[in-house]
Amino acid sequence: MSALSSSLSFLIQTLGGLYIMAVLIRFLLQLVRADFYNPISQAIVKATSPLLKPIRKIIPGFGGIDVASLVLALILQIVLLYVLLLIGGYSIAAVPFPSVLISSLVKLGIEFLNIYMFSLIIIAIASWVAPNSYNPGLMLLHQITEPLTSRIRKVIPPLGGLDFSLMVLVIIIITLKNFLGALA
Repeated sequence: MSALSSSLSFLIQTLGGLYIMAVLIRFLLQLVRADFYNPISQAIVKATSPLLKPIRKIIPGFGGIDVASLVLALILQIVLLYVLLLIGGYSIAAVPFPSVLISSLVKLGIEFLNIYMFSLIIIAIASWVAPNSYNPGLMLLHQITEPLTSRIRKVIPPLGGLDFSLMVLVIIIITLKNFLGALA
């Protein structure tokens, strides 16, 4: 692979990955019914709406779940994989669609886990550096992670003021990432 194609591959993978992450975050924000007046939520909505609106006309939501966001993320991941294969010198016909679909689903699963993992790490660091902060980003991260951490707190309550739910959730996420990584 030449230096130009390597640089182009890196650029496309980074920009595509960031946009896919924004679509997944939008899905999560709607799933947990996060504050959509938050400026970060508004930015994510504005960034993802141009591609999401046409898909929503075809694919409606189901039971409060924004299926269109998941479909858009999957389509974008499949397109991204095919573009990266083309840049790498592979023929599209040489790579069967089922393997690209499975790879895309695994990558999206890992991306979901990464979103939660980094959210938990940022929350943990912020609790040491700036406890009780009302930063809009931290508020969204709390809203995304609270449904999972509250379930863990029911099983393992805070002990002596220490909340172990974040650590338990990180261990679960790492285990799931290792499992999905073995599938990829």
